[in-house]
Amino acid sequence: MDRDFEVVIAGFGGQGVLFAGMLLAHGALKAGRNVAWIPFYGPEMRGGTAGCTVIISNDEIGSPIVSRPAAAIVMNEPSLAKWGPRVKPGGILVINRSLALSPFERDDLHIVEVPATGIAGSLGSDRMANMVAVGALLGTLSVLPVDVVSEVLPEALGPGKERFVEPNREALRRGLAAAAQAVGVPMP
Repeated sequence: MDRDFEVVIAGFGGQGVLFAGMLLAHGALKAGRNVAWIPFYGPEMRGGTAGCTVIISNDEIGSPIVSRPAAAIVMNEPSLAKWGPRVKPGGILVINRSLALSPFERDDLHIVEVPATGIAGSLGSDRMANMVAVGALLGTLSVLPVDVVSEVLPEALGPGKERFVEPNREALRRGLAAAAQAVGVPMP
């Protein structure tokens, strides 16, 4: 079994972390990959802890359980404390520095710090912080092209939400740019 990519996306309920994972899963399916998406959340939906795991593979996925992901997006302080130490050496950790303020250092990770909530707020709604963080993740790895994820955004949002497609695409682009600036590489 070849697990190409395992990611955990975690934050407070209401930050769109489950949707961010679903969007990655839709993109992976569109790219012809196998996918597993599993949500997890605390007893409260909005405001409690929430997250999901996404596995993207060229092969069949035998188990959807992820305890040491290759990458993590952490949208708040509790998620950073829980998942930052669990990312595999050589992995990627995207930190929303608007809400996760504690210092975090590991010399065996690619840490991408972006003020996702702040960037989303500058676009008119901090509810798009999840898309900024997804853009930052996609800007640091080659598992899925951001164009494929952008293309499946209308399908993932669902009918009646067409007005949110372009703002969310812009949030993805801003996250991509923020990642390029954070790690000092040109944008793809």
